[in-house]
Amino acid sequence: MKRLKWPRWMPVDPYILLLLGTVGLAALLPARGTAADVASGASTAAIAFLFFLYGARLSTREALDGLRHWRLHGTVLICTFVAFPLLGLAARGLEPVLLTHDLYTGLLFLTLVPSTIQSSIAFTSIARGNVPAAICAGSFSSLAGIVVTPLLAALLLGNSGGGFSADSVVRIVLQLLVPFLAGQLLRPWIGAFITRHKKVLGLVDRGSILLVVYTAFSEGMVRGIWSQVSAVRLGGLLLVEALLLAVMLLLTWYGTKVLRFGREDRIAIQFAGSKKSLASGLPMAGVLFGAHASLAVLPLMLFHQMQLMVCAVIAKRRARDPEAGGRTGPDGPAGTRGATGRRFLVRSAHVVQR
Repeated sequence: MKRLKWPRWMPVDPYILLLLGTVGLAALLPARGTAADVASGASTAAIAFLFFLYGARLSTREALDGLRHWRLHGTVLICTFVAFPLLGLAARGLEPVLLTHDLYTGLLFLTLVPSTIQSSIAFTSIARGNVPAAICAGSFSSLAGIVVTPLLAALLLGNSGGGFSADSVVRIVLQLLVPFLAGQLLRPWIGAFITRHKKVLGLVDRGSILLVVYTAFSEGMVRGIWSQVSAVRLGGLLLVEALLLAVMLLLTWYGTKVLRFGREDRIAIQFAGSKKSLASGLPMAGVLFGAHASLAVLPLMLFHQMQLMVCAVIAKRRARDPEAGGRTGPDGPAGTRGATGRRFLVRSAHVVQR
């Protein structure tokens, strides 16, 4: 009997499977009572540690070096924090016919999350785009998201989530911004250590996020939130997310042609400007939504896998494009795209994306 294999052009992020397994564990064995308090405290500490590592990893010098491509990076930021949220607001008309209020809130939160770094680099490299620009664009987006995402959430979500009050602002500052700044300040002393142990710390990253997901979904199970979601509603959510991704992919490709970007720059903008970060979004949702975080992160988890599948197909087609050569755009040359580098970056696409 021939064994069935998942198509190569449709990558399944193994981390998504772990996340789904964590959700299943929370459904079967949700944390209650004292265990819930312990899990909540550990989750809070894990979020702070995650953003400390994010700060320690970000090279300020590399980010400043990328400022010469300000037009490209500005375009990515507008796509991420302006175009996406506007589409999210436009989807409000689908509530309550297609989406429940909680699912719509999660969808809107999805549009406020920063872009990814690793998958943007990987797909830009495969498609023979401007890799250095993709690196800087993803870094700028993640950095801006620490401040911009909570502000946009407070402005657009109001009391839809966990309630955005002065206490919420204090929690955001203490759990996200302060650890990030501490990581940046300590980078000269701990940067080399983090680089040497990046594999181990990567496992800590992903383990921390699994803890955040388990805590959020456990609380949702205890409160009976999941009884509000039906298969029809989930199907409607997938349909809306597919449309959202399609619009952003078209906008970032054809809109950048109107703006007269070169081919390599258009590729970097498309992959950096059309995706959302699971690794940044999950901890932020834990801080912003509290007990409602389980439904808030569901749209992001689904969108994450969808964007990997679709962008893998697009990247391979871009690589076969007759125009894919040594041509460079007006905002800078394409990055080095050796075979070894492409193999490494392809593997990066299967890791949780920041």
